[in-house]
Amino acid sequence: MGKSQYSVWVILAFFSIYVFWGSTYLMNKVAVQELDPLFLASCRFLTAGSLIFILAKAMGISLKITKKQFRNTCMAGLLFLTLGNGFVVWALQYVDSGFAALEISAQPLIILFLMRILQGKKIKPMSMIGVLLGMLGIFLLVGQQQIIADRQSVVGMVMIFFCMFSWAYGSLFVARADLPQNYFVNTGYQMLTAGICLAAMSLGFGEQWSLPHTWQWETQLSLALLVLLGSIIAFTSFNYLLKAVSPEKVATSTYVNPIVALILGWYLLDEHISLQSIMAAIILLTGVYFINTKKTLAIFERFKR
Repeated sequence: MGKSQYSVWVILAFFSIYVFWGSTYLMNKVAVQELDPLFLASCRFLTAGSLIFILAKAMGISLKITKKQFRNTCMAGLLFLTLGNGFVVWALQYVDSGFAALEISAQPLIILFLMRILQGKKIKPMSMIGVLLGMLGIFLLVGQQQIIADRQSVVGMVMIFFCMFSWAYGSLFVARADLPQNYFVNTGYQMLTAGICLAAMSLGFGEQWSLPHTWQWETQLSLALLVLLGSIIAFTSFNYLLKAVSPEKVATSTYVNPIVALILGWYLLDEHISLQSIMAAIILLTGVYFINTKKTLAIFERFKR
């Protein structure tokens, strides 16, 4: 592969993890206006997992894994996609997509705290600066009067915090777990596990199920884009970039995704962006920059979305 061709693939891959991942908040927000959230998330992951397995078989990739790897992929799918992602869709019923993206950008802060509590890892001085900035940014973000005064917004905000803790714990779990070497196989098992769990939970909560041909075209398009762009193309691009460039460069998606989500939510969904939200975003993302040491990045970015 020539240097110019290599550069084109890198640029396209960065575009994918910047824009496609940043736009998943918008897609979920649009689809959840019509579909119940757990049903929506289960449709996404069951479809994406099935397509990934079909692609893997077409590429001659073996789907065989050990019993231990199967248990670990199921646990990872539960922590990352069922609780860590599926319930974010649930929270989007009550909060703006841009707000959710900004709140989730504090994920490295949660991982840092859990590494300290569960593993006894010391927080480095630069990371401590990031922690303080991150806490200030979160305080400014969630302390806005229009959010505190709305009970439903508070419920959504608290649910997103729960999702962040689940994702953070999952990040620490997979760092030491025995998982399939092939990321396609690994992701496929995680997505199918999440899809089945979310479908069972959707039935348990009495959500309404419907067939795709009955949905509005906006919902059909949103789910198709979530599966194709958010779950297959972006994740493949992410793994490609981990081999093609440094992890620090790949981690820049941590800063770009919330900005993309904010802009799309404002432009397409007419979501309001307050001055306090802008200030919170600047402070919070600056804090994330200080927190993102190479070691934390290696854990956090390995299984993002």
